[in-house]
This record gives sequence, C-alpha cells and structure tokens, in this order.
Amino acid sequence: MNLHQGVASSPVPLMSERRVSLIGAMLVAIGPISMALYTPAMTEIVRAFDTTEAAVKMTLSIYFAGFAVAQLICGPLSDAFGRRPVVMGFMGIYAVASMIAVVAPTIELLILARFLQGVGAAVGVAVSRALVRDLFTREQSARIMNLIGVILSIGPAVSPTIGGLTMELAGWHAIFLLMLAFGFLIVIVAKFAMVETAPSRDPSRASPRGLYKAYSTLFRTPYFVGAAIIMAGTSGALYTQATILPFILMQRVGLTPTQFGMGMLVQSGMFFSGTISVYFLMKRFNSSQLVPVGLTFIALGSLLMLVILNMLPPTFLRVMLPSATFAYGIAFVMPSMMTASMAPFPHMAGSASALSGFMQMSAGLIGGTVAAIIGDPVVAMSIVVPIMGATAIVSWLLWRRLPEPAQRVVRS
Repeated sequence: MNLHQGVASSPVPLMSERRVSLIGAMLVAIGPISMALYTPAMTEIVRAFDTTEAAVKMTLSIYFAGFAVAQLICGPLSDAFGRRPVVMGFMGIYAVASMIAVVAPTIELLILARFLQGVGAAVGVAVSRALVRDLFTREQSARIMNLIGVILSIGPAVSPTIGGLTMELAGWHAIFLLMLAFGFLIVIVAKFAMVETAPSRDPSRASPRGLYKAYSTLFRTPYFVGAAIIMAGTSGALYTQATILPFILMQRVGLTPTQFGMGMLVQSGMFFSGTISVYFLMKRFNSSQLVPVGLTFIALGSLLMLVILNMLPPTFLRVMLPSATFAYGIAFVMPSMMTASMAPFPHMAGSASALSGFMQMSAGLIGGTVAAIIGDPVVAMSIVVPIMGATAIVSWLLWRRLPEPAQRVVRS
C-alpha cells in the first residue's frame, strides 16, 4: 500500500490547509492562552486570597498537571469516537471550570478550577496535531504545523497584555470570563466549521487494553520517543519560564502587571519572528534542515541565560534577551519534530499527539517544580532552562541517527 494512500494522495482533502491551520491554531492556543492571560494576575491573587506565593504558583502547576494527564485520555478518545465530539465534550469541562474560577471563594477551589481548566484545554493540543496528521503528511504537514505556529504565536503574545489590562480595568475575575468566552467560541467552531477526520473510529481504542497497546507501541519506538524528548526540552522550557518570569519581572525587576504583559511580547514576538522565518525558509529548505539552526539559537539562549543571570543582577533586558533567543530557536524545531513524531502512526494520531504533548507539559511541570524547590527564581531560571535546552540538543544528536519506522496503517 502506498504510504500516502487515503491521505496525502487524495486530490481534495476534507478540509483545506488554511482551514486546518486556523482550526488547529485555535485548538492548540486555548492551553497557552489560558496560562498567559492568567499570569499577570498571580501577584494580585496572592493578595486577594491572603495566601502565599507557593499556593498561587500551585494554581499554575496544577493547571499543567491537568493539562498533561488529560491529554493521555482525550487523544485516544478522539481516535475511538472522533475528533469533533471529543473537542466539544472537553471544552464543556473547560467552560464549567472557568465559571467555578469566577466565583471561587477560596484559593483551594481556585486550584481545583484551574486543574479542571487544564483537563478541558488538553483536548486542543491532542486533537489539533491529530487533525493535521489525518489529512496531510511530511513537508505539507510541517508547513501546516508552522502556519499553526504563526497563528498560535499571536494569541499568547498578546494574552499577557490583555490579561494585565483586563485585571486593572475589571479585576482578576474578568480574566476567567474571557477564558469562558474563548471556550464557547471553540465549541461553535467545532460544531459548524470542523469536519470529522478520524480515519477509522473504534471504541476499543479507549479501553484500558487499547490504551495500553497504543502507548506501549509508542514507548517502544525510539524514533517517537526521541522526537518527543526534543519537543519536551524546547517547548517545555517555555512552560517552565511561565511559572518563573512573573516573579522575576514583577517582584525583582519591579514591573506592573500591565508592564509585565507588554514585556512578554518580547518573548512571544521572537517566537512569532521565528515562525515567519521558517515560513519563508521552507520554500527553499526541508523542515528537517532547519532543526539544527533552531537548536543553535536554543544553545545561544541557554548560554546567555546561564552566564548573564549568574553574573549580573536581573534587569528586563538581561532576563528577556536570553529568553527571546531561546524562543526564536523553538520555532525552527517544532514543525519538523511534531511531524516526525506522528508520521509512522496514522491509525493512532490522537494517541501519538497526546503522548508527545504529555511529555512537553510534564517537562514544564517538572521544570516549574524544580524551580520552586530552588526558591530564588533568578537562580532557578539560570539553571533549569539551560539544562532543558541541553537535553533537547543532545537528544537530537542521537535521534537523527535513527531510521524512520515504516508506517503501520490500519484501515477499516
């Protein structure tokens, strides 16, 4: 059977590249936006609930935990029952959680709401990448992944600014109302604009035996594991920084929530610049050829972070220049690695997408936890993030020597 039969060789896919890019970006953006909108309010929530920084940091860490674990469920569910119903069901959980956060009278209930928000938002990452794999492969897939990155970078780029302004104008509760509105928008898009793409729905894939079979297959595939670790070391570092930067920039550097939101545009803007650079470079180079370029920028950002933050007191530029350099490199790495991680598994793209996403979020959770244990956020950032960057680089040096496994296509 031709490797692209029923997928890449189809003259008219169920949805166009543009529609898949737009829907995919919206789905994958719900997670980072829910994080980025919230971060400017973290110091205010400490005061509002008369609680500790550690408790408020827990609202972000528990969000990561819900997001990471739930992917392992919603990915296979989308393989078993279809992409659309799973998106709508999990976004219902997200909407309910957003309402709980609005009315939460205690920090404990807010922590629970953030966990449920993470559970609901997890569907975006798992299904968006599976959606691309259902319809497209190889360079076409990498091109769409990059387009998703272009669109995705805009949301998290402006979200801290929107979150900071919203909090100052209407209080931190209004931030969760914005999240609720975004959740409803995704449900509407899934209902009326998204076409079902799951190649063969099989409820047995959602059974314990089906889950074990899918994930054991993925874990036994070094090619998949290597690609997932590379992504975990790169994008996971961004999630780690999200738990550290608010306390560095607002408490140590002295920025207001609005200034913090505006300042995060430096990091997000560099990621956006990277995705635009990749968009044009992919007209001349394969996506795999751009990965070492991205890892070079990640190495440079890691080195700057390690040296500057350990030798000089933190200022806005000293913190954000290394972070932005790191973010620029990530944009070169992700399209190729996301495509590579799912290419051999067209029959369980949801599971492959979910496991790689789980590993990325877990890396962010572990990085954030280690940073909390270290205590000093500046020291934590100068140590944890460079280690994650080095892990990605070493993993790629080993991974590139592995042969791509043959596709195991299962069609009904």
